[in-house]
Amino acid sequence: MDYKDYYNILGVDKKATKEEIKKQYRKLAKKYHPDRNPNNKEAEENFKNIQEAYEVLGDDAKRSKYDQLGANWKQFQEGGAGFDFSQWAQQGGGRSYRVSFDNIFEGGSGFSDFFNSFFGGGDSFIHQEFGTQSKRRKSANIKGRDYQANLTISLHEAYHGTSTILNVNDKKIRVPIRPGVKDGQVLRVRGKGEVSYSGGEPGDLLIKINVTKSASTKVKGNDLYSDVKVDLYTAILGGKITIQTISKPVSINIPPETQNGKELRLKGLGMPVFGRKNEFGDLYLKIVVHLPENLNDQEKALFNQLKTIRS
Repeated sequence: MDYKDYYNILGVDKKATKEEIKKQYRKLAKKYHPDRNPNNKEAEENFKNIQEAYEVLGDDAKRSKYDQLGANWKQFQEGGAGFDFSQWAQQGGGRSYRVSFDNIFEGGSGFSDFFNSFFGGGDSFIHQEFGTQSKRRKSANIKGRDYQANLTISLHEAYHGTSTILNVNDKKIRVPIRPGVKDGQVLRVRGKGEVSYSGGEPGDLLIKINVTKSASTKVKGNDLYSDVKVDLYTAILGGKITIQTISKPVSINIPPETQNGKELRLKGLGMPVFGRKNEFGDLYLKIVVHLPENLNDQEKALFNQLKTIRS
C-alpha cells in the first residue's frame, strides 16, 4: 500500500489555508471532471485522486491526522516498532466521506486502500459545504452550485421584454426576459450553473435584474406614475391632448378647470403583470399646468381684464 501525497495531488503547500485548498480543488475538479473528459481514463483517475485529496485536506480533523501520519508513515511501511497501526485505523475519521462516487466510477467507494485504511470506510454522508444537510446514504448525486449574475436593463426593455446573451464558462447562453420583470427580481435558468462533481444535476444560473430608473416615469408594483404638461388654456377650458406612453401614443381628455397636480388614471396602461398574459397595471398621470411665458401687451391686457372680472 503506497503513501498518498494529497498536498502534491492538489498542488498546494502544506501550509495552505482551507480556502486556498478549496479553490485549488474546484479548479482541478472542473478540469478533470468526467463530463468534460468522456472516455478518458487518465482524467477519470486524476478526478478520483483530487476528490480523495480534498476529502482529507478539506476536513480539519482528517488533515490533522494525515499531517501526523506523514511523519510516521515510513516507520510503519518498514515495519518499525512504535507505530500503532490500529490507532490510525480506529481513529481515522469515523467514516465521514464528503461525497461517494459510486454513481460515477464502477465499484467501491471511489477511494483508495490508503484512504480506507486510515480514514475508515462504509456509508458516506454529504458535508454541509455542498449545500445540503449531512445525512448518511450510499451514493450522493449532489446538484452543482448555482451561478449568480447581475443584468441591467432599461424600463422600456422591462416593459416590452427582451433577450440577452451571457457568457458562462466560455459558453454563450441566450436568456429571454419576459415583459413585466421587476427591479430586483431574480430569474432562474435551470441547468446552466456549475456541473456536479458527483454525477448529479448541474446547478442553475440565477440572474438578478436591475431596472434603470427613468427620469420621467416611476414604477410602483405594476403601476406607472408620470407627469404630463398641460397648457393653461386647455387646463381651464378642457380639451384633448396626445401623450406618448411607454407602449403607444394615447389621446386623453382633459376636463375643464383641471387643477394643477390633479391625477388622472388610465386603466391598463401600466406595466405588464409578469408571467400573466394580457394583464397590466395602471398609468397615473399627474397634471402639471404650464403657464404661458413672454406675454405681449394685448395678452397682458386680457389677463388684467379677466382679473377685474373675477374680482
